[in-house]
Amino acid sequence: MFEILHFRKSERILSNKNMLKDVQATMQYIDDVLTGALYTRELLRMALDEMDWSIDSDAMRIIENRRYMYKGVKRKIAIDGNICAYEYILEGLVRLQIGYDKQRVEAGILLVNSKRSDKSPLGTTSQIIKEEIESLYPTIHLPVAVCLFNTGDPILYDEEGNTYVASVSKNDHPATEKAAQG
Repeated sequence: MFEILHFRKSERILSNKNMLKDVQATMQYIDDVLTGALYTRELLRMALDEMDWSIDSDAMRIIENRRYMYKGVKRKIAIDGNICAYEYILEGLVRLQIGYDKQRVEAGILLVNSKRSDKSPLGTTSQIIKEEIESLYPTIHLPVAVCLFNTGDPILYDEEGNTYVASVSKNDHPATEKAAQG
């Protein structure tokens, strides 16, 4: 399940570039691919490649002569993010803002995790995003769409092919956990 929030007329820029449907389809595909996945980095990269988001190093480079790169770029719209951590929002916004200030991108799309603790007194993730983006102005002023993903708990398979929902940390590998039990 995902939700797209538009800020600073990002929706108009995507519409002018005839990319609204493309972005929606890309986010849906990413959601489909990552739902229930334990390891998401390579799956995200493959999904963006399949949806024709550039892997051209020059178009994706954030700073000249550095290795910092966006996850994808298409028609001067950059995608960056981290599906595993909501806290990536600040780093992702700064990275997109640099490209915008250097006129490498016209708008950005930021991918972040929407899952937070049920005990959080701060409201919904959408409400927090809106407040944070507004509070970062004028420092962060680029047109940006934030896509919130909740890919659910990882689904794992045992030796017999049965599925079960895992509650392991991303650093644990299921094979390691099984070996420790056996």
